[in-house]
Amino acid sequence: MNRLSDTDALDIEDRDAIDAQAASWFARNRNNDAGRADRKAFAAWQAEPAHARAYAEFEQLWADLAQLQQLNKPVALPKRKPSVWRPALAVAAALLCAIMATPIGAPRELYHTQVAAHAKGLRTLNLPDGSTLYVNANTRVRVEFTAYQRIVHLDKGQLYLEVAADKERPLFVQAGEANVRVVGTGFDVRRSQQQLVVSVAHGQVAFEPDAKSPVTLLGAQQRAIFSYAKGTLQQQTLTAEEVADWRSGHLSFRNRELVSLIDELSLYRPQAPLQVSNAVAHLKVSGNLDVNDPDALLNALPALLPVKTVASADGIIRIEPSK
Repeated sequence: MNRLSDTDALDIEDRDAIDAQAASWFARNRNNDAGRADRKAFAAWQAEPAHARAYAEFEQLWADLAQLQQLNKPVALPKRKPSVWRPALAVAAALLCAIMATPIGAPRELYHTQVAAHAKGLRTLNLPDGSTLYVNANTRVRVEFTAYQRIVHLDKGQLYLEVAADKERPLFVQAGEANVRVVGTGFDVRRSQQQLVVSVAHGQVAFEPDAKSPVTLLGAQQRAIFSYAKGTLQQQTLTAEEVADWRSGHLSFRNRELVSLIDELSLYRPQAPLQVSNAVAHLKVSGNLDVNDPDALLNALPALLPVKTVASADGIIRIEPSK
């Protein structure tokens, strides 16, 4: 394996930082939040060629997504008058359809597969387009590649994708009603009971939590957390090492809300449902989780927070205030 030089590593960090800045400027400009001073600052920032390229890529990503949404809308067919049968015209039309159906350029390989990982079942799959798919424990994924697009269905659980760039064939992750669109990037998606979480290691993604929510653009080292119950979206910044750190077998968390942590913890122990009392749901906690021993963290919670665990007869474990 070739190791990155210090210069290469710095270049990647610089590009990720520029992507994050471009995402922030794009969101502010689109929401008309920028005042005169902000517009002046944006013009100065965009004067740098690297900044201008990153911003243009976000604009293209947005335009591509808008075009896709238009294509997905049903269109009423116009009424036609009955036409006279014209054999020569029919043959010409059939020939034209055959030509249009013929792939132009390099052939695209069609690919379909299903991946299921069970408890403690991290799996890695090399996809035919050059992308790499990492599947976490208790996760079910379906992969469908066609000549025009690449779709990964996340039915449940968590995945990380290192996506091979292909502007002619974008990649989508679909998790229920949610859509994540990318061209070439590295990102993580977790679909659990309470939340849908998208975290970006490098590159850019367009995240649409559901049909009612606007599209959110995320750059490097950014995370979006969508609450199913509230229908709200929260954004955070994080380090590149924090994205999909479950692949190493250990999770690190800082000032994490207890309800969010337990939602993720449930991925590693599906045998007994976990519930969090509203009275302690928003307590903040920091620490580490061994994904192969999730009960160790569960047992340690009373020492970290003023909580206790209560097991009910139906197998549900509730986390409640200790007093």
